[in-house]
Amino acid sequence: MPDITLAPRRRPLWRLFIAPVLLVVAAIAWSAFWFYAASEVGVRADAWRAQEAKAGRVYDCGKRSVAGYPFRLEVRCDDASVALFSQTAGAQTPFTARLGEILVVAQIYDPKLLIAEFKAPATIADRGAQPSLSVNWSKGRSSVVGLPQVPQRASIVFDDPAIDRLNASSQVPLARANHVELHGRLADESTTDNPVIETMLQIAGGSLQDLHPLLAQPFNADVRTKLTGLKDISPKPWPERFRDMQAAGGHVEIEQSRIEQGDLVAVSAGTLSLNAQGRIEGELQMTVAGLERVIPALGIDKMLEQGVPQATLDRVAPGVKTQDVNNLFGALDRAIPGLGKVIKQNANVGVAAGINSLGTEAVLEGKKARAFPLRFVDGAVFLGPLKVGQVPPLF
Repeated sequence: MPDITLAPRRRPLWRLFIAPVLLVVAAIAWSAFWFYAASEVGVRADAWRAQEAKAGRVYDCGKRSVAGYPFRLEVRCDDASVALFSQTAGAQTPFTARLGEILVVAQIYDPKLLIAEFKAPATIADRGAQPSLSVNWSKGRSSVVGLPQVPQRASIVFDDPAIDRLNASSQVPLARANHVELHGRLADESTTDNPVIETMLQIAGGSLQDLHPLLAQPFNADVRTKLTGLKDISPKPWPERFRDMQAAGGHVEIEQSRIEQGDLVAVSAGTLSLNAQGRIEGELQMTVAGLERVIPALGIDKMLEQGVPQATLDRVAPGVKTQDVNNLFGALDRAIPGLGKVIKQNANVGVAAGINSLGTEAVLEGKKARAFPLRFVDGAVFLGPLKVGQVPPLF
């Protein structure tokens, strides 16, 4: 029987092209999706700008571009600016902040997470005027989770931020820090009609000039709060939001606050609210180690040595008359020459002893400390009987 050799069965060639064709189709579909998403960026950005404008925050972008194909959306805004209206209580001049570039990045597979980077420097100016402030930083970035619906959490971080006042021929330092970060998120107990926001502010190596002598030296701060009484978190001017909080009986609960400045350490916790006039009311329970450093920083000893203006007494000790203080020192000098001068020169010790008599003894981080309340009454800030500050109304 002759051998029969069967020719190998040939496979159809078209099967070889299935995978490449599917890959090309997928690439075309993905590209179409990417370009559609890129086209929607402008639409969504314009809708967001319109919402913010109703809240008194007008954003503008000199040039906007979209890149990042194939897996990211990178929206670059050159010559960015924001004009703010009605963001503080009382009469005000709108001002505009400008910075060179903002880059916003979103992964195409996770569009609800936005990450932004800010390019320094920025300038701040009254509307129509020359810049009066300059803001610089080495790195600035932020992130938001939850868009385009209600954001679930947001963060903003700056390394080496610096704020300077611009004069005709110089820059005057106003604020410095090594690192600043602010985080906010919706608390677990939040609902749509009753959002509760938790925040955390951290400052490392911060200093503020022209506000208070205590703030001129570098300090570290860690403050955690919880805000209640919000009707919603839709864009609106801050005075309007504060008014809504007051009407709803809302408050700010300071869950933890720690400030460190050299040997001075202060921790506090408590609840603050707003009265019908928009002024802060409430009380913080404070524990302070190194309280004696506060006295010379407040300048109370120098005030007594050089004579106390009535305006100063009204600020630190309401109800006390300057002539009463001066008459007391004059009478002491007449009775025993030089006694009034000695008391003035040792006023620091006396006032420190008086403040140390407040509250109760405590131990803070292994150091001797004093525990006492810091009271807010109609916007005035009281350390015991001393009025140490005044907070303007928030609406």
